Amino acid sequence: MRVVSHGTRWSRLAAVLAALVVLPIVSVVAGPVAHAETALVPPQDDPFYRADGSLDGVAPGTVLRTRTVGLAPTGTPLPIEATQVLYRTTGQRGEPLATVTTVIRPPGATGQPRLVSYQTAYDGLGARCNPSYTLRGGDRGVPQDTLAIASLVAAGFTVVTSDYEGPELAYGPGRLAGYATLDSIRAAETVLDAPSSTPVGMAGFSGGSIPTEFAAELAPTYAPELTIIGTAVGGFAPDLANTIDYINGKPDWPILLPFVLQGMARGYGIDLSPYLSDYGRELFARVSDRCILDLIDSHQFSGLRIEQMLRPEYQNWRSVPVLAEILDQERMGVTGDPTGPLLFFGGNSDGRGDTVMLSADQRELAVDYCRRGIAVRQEEIPGADHLAASVLFVPAAQAFLQERFDGVPFHGNCAALTR
Repeated sequence: MRVVSHGTRWSRLAAVLAALVVLPIVSVVAGPVAHAETALVPPQDDPFYRADGSLDGVAPGTVLRTRTVGLAPTGTPLPIEATQVLYRTTGQRGEPLATVTTVIRPPGATGQPRLVSYQTAYDGLGARCNPSYTLRGGDRGVPQDTLAIASLVAAGFTVVTSDYEGPELAYGPGRLAGYATLDSIRAAETVLDAPSSTPVGMAGFSGGSIPTEFAAELAPTYAPELTIIGTAVGGFAPDLANTIDYINGKPDWPILLPFVLQGMARGYGIDLSPYLSDYGRELFARVSDRCILDLIDSHQFSGLRIEQMLRPEYQNWRSVPVLAEILDQERMGVTGDPTGPLLFFGGNSDGRGDTVMLSADQRELAVDYCRRGIAVRQEEIPGADHLAASVLFVPAAQAFLQERFDGVPFHGNCAALTR
């Protein structure tokens, strides 16, 4: 495993690094500032997001409509346009859905694109959290993801980034997110007039790791025609139940609990209200249309425990059948065998994990893949919390993907992991 310097103030370093890096990258991509778009219509009021008629019989990945949009991810309009695509995909229960993806080509790009599917950690229960909206300046997006997308475009990659939670804003369900990611690649190849043999890399951190990892697992059976040449997954939760235990009652990250539970309920079509306490129902209502960025710095959920959200008879939450079934289906590594090399990337700031994700679970998944003959490199960054690891992931993922497109031999560390 690669070792990066220890530190006690990773979060501040991450913020400073993002500020220092994103400005020159944006200037390289953008050049002079362009005129702003007219006032944006929120996704819930924008007819572009809604399919006309039934989607039954429409093949996954089918382009339903397109439009050209301007970009202003930091609030400043850029003289670079993107294509947004409404496309058909598949929900967690196999139902047909329509969602939107955004395709960003480098200025002046010609020929076959070097296509990267980058999934952002938008972690939202409200439509204004959608990357298709935040990239246009409609709301703030995740700074580290803005950095990653800008860096990739500046390096000449064409980036496709999907509203992978679908129209119901189902945060968490892995199959839904994986299907939407793969279908967004199909849709992007259609609008780019690129064949399915086009090499594609995938990447995502934290919330973006869910669609990325599940897309890698599902690709051989759901989209076997796609040519996935490498997948970078960072800050990920292979076992959601263990992750809940890790953040439960902690100071900083229990805000994820009502977001994940409500998002899962939406994706699986389950009514969790019979299991919720009065306080749990109150929390569900409070976050029902919010983005995680709205609340992550407020600390108003500090110390929250999942047991507070559940009725007394459901305090042993792992044994509640409906939750147990969801948690089992959301385990990474059980849906399929990814093809192409994998980069697993994560921090370890407290000896257990990065304050959100558990390092042991990440190592266990890497070892499992190695024993199944899948090429993996796992990088664990001592001293890095979740925020720091998210910034450090950006150059690591880009370097990994650059090597895959350049045909550089992949050097994994399965021998060390399985020793």
